[in-house]
Amino acid sequence: MRLKERDDISTVMSVNVVTITDNYWVKPVESHLTYNDVRFDNDYFSNLALKGNYGSFNKAMNSKQSKTPELTNTGSFEKCWKLKNGEWWMYKKADHNRQFTEIFISRLGLRLDMNMAVYERGEKCVKTKDFTNNDKVNFEPAYSFMNDNEDYIDVYEGLKKIAPHTIPDYIKMIFMDTIMANPDRHTFNFGFLRNIKTGSVIGLAPNFDNNMALIANGYPANTQRKNDAFVRIFNEFMEYDTSLKKYIPVLTENDVKDTILDINMKVRTNAIVEFVLNGYKQIDK
Repeated sequence: MRLKERDDISTVMSVNVVTITDNYWVKPVESHLTYNDVRFDNDYFSNLALKGNYGSFNKAMNSKQSKTPELTNTGSFEKCWKLKNGEWWMYKKADHNRQFTEIFISRLGLRLDMNMAVYERGEKCVKTKDFTNNDKVNFEPAYSFMNDNEDYIDVYEGLKKIAPHTIPDYIKMIFMDTIMANPDRHTFNFGFLRNIKTGSVIGLAPNFDNNMALIANGYPANTQRKNDAFVRIFNEFMEYDTSLKKYIPVLTENDVKDTILDINMKVRTNAIVEFVLNGYKQIDK
């Protein structure tokens, strides 16, 4: 990239703090840049970010391009933005179990009429379309109003003040985290969609980034979910405000089995069904 300074601030400033998922950006005082000058229009560095192999490295090193969304990507997995037919797609490296987990949770959530990002299987990766639809709306991570605080009650109280209409989707999201044993719902992994002109909150962003849950790190040894911390914490939250229980979806064995069949990937179906349903049965509805 030939960046003279490589600290976080200098790196994002080199692309005017532009990201794929919003249209806020920064320019120097008295600069005549416009948004069309700084917005991303190519994915030249995508393969380098995702694969890091010699061919993609050599291609990038010989490029005169330097404007890339990869400088503002975050997270612990190799990922990139690819431009397909004028639309941005996030590609994230994933082995078989992580691919299945991400796709299964997305499709089960859609089956239960939940607000989910849609994932597809790729070559050693999963891919999902930019849910801001090429910055037609802005995505604001929950970090902006919660910092690193992921506590259910604190987030709930924050949502009541800022955007109470997002609470049903929040309950459904953490319900899914509970039955899927997702340990990765930090405050950059959910947030608001905002109107780009008024800043008003449209709703909670679709549920995304579930590739650390379920069988991502291997099949759970305890499918009975005895002394399950995810269930305990969720039930404690439900007791804080029992009126929220009405947002918990109804889940059946057929929902789980049919979703697995639809995906058509080789997995241990019985173990997954037992784990998910046993978690669901322990939730205080």
